[in-house]
Amino acid sequence: MSPSCCRILIADDHEVIRQGVCAVLKIREGWQIAGEAANGVDALRLAHETRPDIAILDYSLPQMDGLALTRAIKRELPGIEILIYTMHDRESILIEVLEAGALGYVLKSDATADLIAAVEAMAKHKRYLSATIAERLENYFFERGRDIGITPVLTPREREVVQLIADGNINKQIAHRLNISVKTVETHRASLMHKLKMRTTADVVRYAIRNSMVCP
Repeated sequence: MSPSCCRILIADDHEVIRQGVCAVLKIREGWQIAGEAANGVDALRLAHETRPDIAILDYSLPQMDGLALTRAIKRELPGIEILIYTMHDRESILIEVLEAGALGYVLKSDATADLIAAVEAMAKHKRYLSATIAERLENYFFERGRDIGITPVLTPREREVVQLIADGNINKQIAHRLNISVKTVETHRASLMHKLKMRTTADVVRYAIRNSMVCP
């Protein structure tokens, strides 16, 4: 996918939101709207039919919500990157969708520039969290005593795996990019998560952001 040329699917049950997002994105040359859907079931069908590069999903979709839709798309069409664009700012929702495979999270109350920046980042297969969301994620872990800022020594390969996980890659994609087996990726992943006392993918994302391994 070229950052200057990508096809985008938009799923939101409010027509005015879909129209607004379309208007913002159409300004950029090379960005095309592959389709629009007002519910999760139609969005999944359109994803199969149009094969967009990026799917922008509301969390509160009827028939199939954003979390279930994210899981379905990443399971059935893993090449599609997913941006959650929603009014919901609860940390529990954020963590769930990141673990389901979403690569970006932007609030509808964030600036338009955040939406554009998110699409630009995800066109390069890079994770994007708006500043508001990145701060909420940081506070969530801090308040629960799960601070992981003290860094044990990781091997160079483990650091590569951390970066690729934080950028939204699954084990198979990491194996391909590093030219190693999926089993080896699993071994590195288990090792680094043990060293860092991590339990979830969201822990890895937070660690990578705090240590400037990826951009929020």
